[in-house]
Amino acid sequence: MLNIFFDIGVMIIVAAVLGYLAKLVKQPMIPAYIFAGIMVGPILGLVTDIDTIILLSEIGIAFLLFSVGLELDLKKLKDIGAVGTIGSLIHMGLLFLLGYGIARWQHFIPIQAVYIGILLMFSSTMVVIKLLSDKKELDTLHGRIVIAILLMQDVVAIIIMSIMSNIGSLTAGPILLSLAKGIGVFVLALVIGRVVFPEIFKFAAKNQELLFIISVGLCLLFSMLFFTLGFSIVIGAFLAGVILGNLPYNLEISGRVKPLKDFFAVLFFATLGAELVITNFSQIAPIFIILTILTVIGTPLVTLIICCLFGYKRKTGFLAGLALSQVSEFALIMFAQGFKLGHISDQLFSLAILTTIITVTITAYLINYEHKLYSLFSKPLLIFEKLSKTNKELSLVKEEKIHDTILVGYDRLGYNIQRTLEKLKKDYIIVDFNPDTIKKLNARGIPCIYGDIEDLELLEKLHLDKTELVISTAPTISGNIALIKRVKEANPDATVMATALEINDALKLYDSGADYAIMPHYLGGERTAILLEDISGDFDKLINTKISHIRELNIKKELHPHHK
Repeated sequence: MLNIFFDIGVMIIVAAVLGYLAKLVKQPMIPAYIFAGIMVGPILGLVTDIDTIILLSEIGIAFLLFSVGLELDLKKLKDIGAVGTIGSLIHMGLLFLLGYGIARWQHFIPIQAVYIGILLMFSSTMVVIKLLSDKKELDTLHGRIVIAILLMQDVVAIIIMSIMSNIGSLTAGPILLSLAKGIGVFVLALVIGRVVFPEIFKFAAKNQELLFIISVGLCLLFSMLFFTLGFSIVIGAFLAGVILGNLPYNLEISGRVKPLKDFFAVLFFATLGAELVITNFSQIAPIFIILTILTVIGTPLVTLIICCLFGYKRKTGFLAGLALSQVSEFALIMFAQGFKLGHISDQLFSLAILTTIITVTITAYLINYEHKLYSLFSKPLLIFEKLSKTNKELSLVKEEKIHDTILVGYDRLGYNIQRTLEKLKKDYIIVDFNPDTIKKLNARGIPCIYGDIEDLELLEKLHLDKTELVISTAPTISGNIALIKRVKEANPDATVMATALEINDALKLYDSGADYAIMPHYLGGERTAILLEDISGDFDKLINTKISHIRELNIKKELHPHHK
């Protein structure tokens, strides 16, 4: 007991130190956690009970996928159902055949080649959700496409994992029975989730502690149930998350579970590094190099082609591809099962771990610099856009149209600014990175365009040289600084107002040439002070202000139903 406490303690402490250093030099956190595991495991040998750590890591994956299920809003994915289902199946099929073919070319036996194909065909839901969530890109168009593809991958992975024990013989009876059990439990869980859980959680939601413990208990119950039926515990946890994710209390549950998820995320990535044991690297070096190249370059390329074939622009496909350029935790679980069943050797298992570590680390950097990478490869990628016969993008603006004012971001602050621009009869256009917001603005006939302020092509469409006023409510300082510089380069006389959440960030905006730094917290306090002066001693005026405020909040709620 003392050993496992010491092992976990050392691993978390080293991960915390390296994570702090990574953040200090503005580097992604995931590679730091993985390297922490490598340090305490293979390098220094401080971890003595690696088997227990691996077991805890698998429990951690269960909680992480439970959290992923909580955050999945299936309604948001309906508009991209084609690329998320048919496109995802094509995506998996091509990558599997690519991996299988390469493995056979490298003289692996068929059963091992199947595992290598599986290694290539799945991307990590956990890693991608974490990275996109950190960059606040889950609600972007490419973010939703990625989530839809990953969701389909998870379904296929669950099916494959449910028949893993029969992969050697591939007899129809046991496989069909396993699938029938899985589908039966899945349907039963969905029915119970719709009929029973709403009432249970309606009562539990009155107490935050009770809500948390019942949610975690349900996660463990589903995990135990699926494990009893011969499936992996992570399948049950993921399903529990999906069911709870469609309840009205999913945000509260997700907020409560987040610290648990963050802790186990660190443990999972550190364990990846600690598991690494390579004896004869020279023997697996060729296939390792090939698989890494295929994962980091081949997967994004396949994703880009599929997205273009389904009507999306090259940037959407490129960003989605970068997000998917790593090996999945599901594949690792399958390799672990395959190792126990004697399908693969310990050397092949080590290959899977090493490939996962390297590709996850590379992905963290790719997503961190995704917009710079797109700017670098934008022109060569034009050839892929010719594959797109239809246009499913949300950039519905005429390129020759010039607007006096550009409002970046409609959410929260932007709503009130847009109303003022209407009153002033300004010729404006709204730029937003949320597909739902753009659709609703289009429906209301408000000029808008889907896009990101760091997209050079988008900024060219907006004719910055002729624009008089640019207002950005986006909270990202790097993006706002880049926007300020581009606007001032194109038109030095243009007025630029940008948002900052911290005093130091506001000062950085002024140093970059901003004409005004919008600070929501300060503005909120100023508005309250003005309101107090306005209604002082006049209760009827307060009532009228309240009614007007409720009306505004209901309009905002309709536009942004998921905001609390």
